[in-house]
Amino acid sequence: RRRVEKMAGGSLEVERVPFTLTYVQYEKGDLLGMFLALCSLGPVFLMVSFATLILFRRDLQTVTFCFGLVLNELLNFVLKHLINAPRPTEGIDRNSLLVEYGMPSGHAQFMGFFATYFTLLVFFRVLLSTDVMDLVWKSLLTAAVISASAVVCISRYYLGYHSNYQILCGVAVGSLVGGVWFAVMQFLLSPLFPYIFYWKISEIMLLKDMSLIPNVLWFEFTSLRMETRKRMRKSQ
Repeated sequence: RRRVEKMAGGSLEVERVPFTLTYVQYEKGDLLGMFLALCSLGPVFLMVSFATLILFRRDLQTVTFCFGLVLNELLNFVLKHLINAPRPTEGIDRNSLLVEYGMPSGHAQFMGFFATYFTLLVFFRVLLSTDVMDLVWKSLLTAAVISASAVVCISRYYLGYHSNYQILCGVAVGSLVGGVWFAVMQFLLSPLFPYIFYWKISEIMLLKDMSLIPNVLWFEFTSLRMETRKRMRKSQ
């Protein structure tokens, strides 16, 4: 991490540090550890995905979801510095840590929030149809998200970044915050979305409200098809 660069008047010691946000260590030759290290970057991938969705979709529901994740991360930062509980002492390069303290696990809290909010969103806000296949599709989708969240949590324990207790506390806090934030969105913010949609700032930023549309994908598909047909007729 340190190297000496020769200069005209002598030498200069330069310290190199890792970019801790995406820096994950695993034992050399451990293929499972390499796979779990990649899975451990799940929260980073999700935040990049949210930024992309907000940039190209401009949906108030997505903005609210992402804002809740940011608040959850700020809460985790505060809790870690209030509790001051150390991480496991073996196998970790302390210089590679974004935050020295480990209680509660930030990754586990993030995934706990995401899985809880996503599950509630799918079952209470997304309406495809009223048949059995709708319930099957929702169950499979939420099961996949919960499984992926579990893998991220396991990776933090396997790689030695957190104890099992720190991970369980992270999941508990994240799930609680995710449930509370969904309730805030459902009962307080969501009724305001149709009004926010007509604000001048929403027009400038092209923010959209799709909360009153039960099946957004089908609505967009049919609207686009109708508009395409209309333009084709005009061009003929």
